[in-house]
Amino acid sequence: MTTYIVVADAARARIFTRDALKLVEQDSLVHAANRLHEGDLVTDRGADVNESTSTTARSSGGESTARTQEERVFAKEVAERLYRARVDNSMAKLILVAPARFLGQLRERLDGPTTRLVIHSLTKDLTKASLADIQEAVSDLR
Repeated sequence: MTTYIVVADAARARIFTRDALKLVEQDSLVHAANRLHEGDLVTDRGADVNESTSTTARSSGGESTARTQEERVFAKEVAERLYRARVDNSMAKLILVAPARFLGQLRERLDGPTTRLVIHSLTKDLTKASLADIQEAVSDLR
């Protein structure tokens, strides 16, 4: 039975499979828009930088609307990739590893049958970690 392990944040998702104890990276998705600064996201949408809410969002401690929207778009993209793996019968179990905020976004976008395959969630950012570090972090999750 193949276990899929998704290690993601708002800008990158690495998809691994694990048969027995061997972890193999199958795919890597990158969402370039989430690597931009808030002002660039707002400006790209046609708004004037002076009209940007990023200063207000930062000073109030809240997250900006543009950044949140880009996170949702990427979470949906990752969820669609997982949906395809489930429909192709290549995924028997699923482990999600992501920072809390993106983990929530991703969970919201998974369809019901894919959600039922989630056996563990780990609230960590390991997107830049080595294969060995990821292997160690998920080794006890079965």
